[in-house]
Amino acid sequence: MSDQLVDVGLRRRAALGSAAFMVAGPGVVTGLVPWLLTRWRVHRPVPGGVPARVLGAAMIAVGGAVLTRSFARFATEGMGTPLPAAPARHLVVGGLYRHVRNPMYVALEAVILGQALLLGQRRLCGYAAIAAIPPALFVRLYEEPTLAGRFGEEYQQYRRNVPRWLPRLRPWQPDVTA
Repeated sequence: MSDQLVDVGLRRRAALGSAAFMVAGPGVVTGLVPWLLTRWRVHRPVPGGVPARVLGAAMIAVGGAVLTRSFARFATEGMGTPLPAAPARHLVVGGLYRHVRNPMYVALEAVILGQALLLGQRRLCGYAAIAAIPPALFVRLYEEPTLAGRFGEEYQQYRRNVPRWLPRLRPWQPDVTA
């Protein structure tokens, strides 16, 4: 019974930490900075017209859903947060992580590029390119070596089978017999 209480407490803290980080991190990257760059003004005429705006709205909606699900996965499966200061206790390989190793970063880019299409604001395309650099460096220089050290062969198998940035169409099925 005490293990179940510990798990509930860990999950609750992980959920709160993930929610706080989601507001502070992605909220700034996909909310505050784009607003400062555009004040949410629509550039008329929007290049690509209505189809571009519809695609942009869809990218924002899907990107937001992916972000939310990915953060939740850290709390429920990983029993931690995406923050290095409060990392997941278990390697997160379920859900969308079976398709791509970094769904949060991919989703951030989708939201920013969706805003660019929706608003017809080319400057957001430039911002998306610049915003992609810190996560790319962080993943290569810190996250991957850290996960390899913490989770060993489990992470190496995951890394060999799931791409870093471009999602695989079929979800990866880990070999549970190994």
